[in-house]
Amino acid sequence: MWMDADAFLANHRRALLYALGLLLAMGLVFLGVGRHPPSTAPRTTIAFIGRWDLAVYHGSDDVRTGVLTLIARALNLVGSGVVTIPLRIGVAVWLAFRTRWRAFAVWVGTWAVAEIVLTVAKGFYHRGRPPGSLVSTVGYSFPSGHAVAGTATAVALVLVLLPAGPARRRWEWAAVAFSFVMASSRVYLRAHWLSDAVAGVLLGAGVALGVAALVTEIRDVVARRRTRAGPGAEDAGAEAARAPTDPG
Repeated sequence: MWMDADAFLANHRRALLYALGLLLAMGLVFLGVGRHPPSTAPRTTIAFIGRWDLAVYHGSDDVRTGVLTLIARALNLVGSGVVTIPLRIGVAVWLAFRTRWRAFAVWVGTWAVAEIVLTVAKGFYHRGRPPGSLVSTVGYSFPSGHAVAGTATAVALVLVLLPAGPARRRWEWAAVAFSFVMASSRVYLRAHWLSDAVAGVLLGAGVALGVAALVTEIRDVVARRRTRAGPGAEDAGAEAARAPTDPG
């Protein structure tokens, strides 16, 4: 594997398998939740998922405190477009300024794919939100947009800003912890059902890892083709272009 400043993955084939596993799990959650009228939420195709959603919805009242609510409301702001959009634009501009084009492709690609899948899924499933949300919400419930954005952004930040290796491990775990806390806060605030948050985390992480793995694979394929072409291939082409042509 060619190593350079944009070697964000120590083993991109393994990362691709992880991404496929996450997206497969997400697909199972999507199938389990199913498409139902918004007014019937948390009804699900696989009944026990809906029962868990309802149980966790009621159970969150048992752990509700002023401090936790304050933290959850802060996370509501952090995961909103007010914060994530400027952050995404700022990182994209910085990567472009540093001419780190592969990292730029991973960052922007993760953003684009995650948002497209999120928008299509919300429109298709049109799931109703839990009653009594503690924060303002817009649109349908499934999957959680905050969970998708928070997870995809956290994972992609670690991938594009830190080189692969043991030193990055603690930041990877920090991204996982942040994703878990963000998803939990959406359920705590009654903004989403549990399955909304789970699907959002799986989608965000799967897309971030998958895009990074695909960009790395494309880079390696191009590099291998250039190597097989040989160092003299470009020189020969340039020499041919400079050669005088026969006017006939």
